[in-house]
Amino acid sequence: MYRVFEALDELNQTVEQAYGVPMTSNCMVPRNDMLALLDDLRNALPVEIDDAQDVLDKEAEILRGAEERARGMVADAEAQAGDIVGRAQEDADNIVADARRHATDLVAKAEDDADHMVSSARREAEDTVTRAQAEADRLIEDGNTSYRRSVDEGIAEQERLVSDAEIVRRANEEAHRIVDSATADSARLRTECDEFVEGKLADFEETLTGVLRTVTRDRQALRRGAGVSRRRSE
Repeated sequence: MYRVFEALDELNQTVEQAYGVPMTSNCMVPRNDMLALLDDLRNALPVEIDDAQDVLDKEAEILRGAEERARGMVADAEAQAGDIVGRAQEDADNIVADARRHATDLVAKAEDDADHMVSSARREAEDTVTRAQAEADRLIEDGNTSYRRSVDEGIAEQERLVSDAEIVRRANEEAHRIVDSATADSARLRTECDEFVEGKLADFEETLTGVLRTVTRDRQALRRGAGVSRRRSE
């Protein structure tokens, strides 16, 4: 490129130093020198300029080729996109089907677990009631035995002291006291037994109510979930 600028400078200098033609703005320049400078200038021009000219000459052909390649690329891309969308749709259908089967299995398992929990709770309730009833019967029997023993002791003591009026009176009082105490003890034992049984039954009722409430809530939640999945699939 340096030679290009040098040749241009020489051409400019030659034109400036040329003899002028009288009465005109023209000048006389040495033909051979000018031709030699033009040859030097042509030879010094980069080959890229010729290549650029070739590109400009073949612009239409290049554009047509580029457009054809672009259309081919677009067609290939559309075909690939169609394949990808088809595979994605197939994968999505498989995933939805698997999710529905899994949800159905979960609902069935949850219902089985709920039925098992209810059955276990019922058996436990029956066992608790049976044990409570047995304990109540034992406490009542103990109270009755204590009551009968106290009455028998009071009667025996009364009969032993019957010979003396004062002793008899005191014996009667003591006997009544013993009888009243035995009666009170029996009533207290019966009350404690009833309270014990009532407490056990209340605890079991609360436990069973909580279990049934949990089972009902879980089954409703599972059914709501299954309903949502069904609406989405529809």
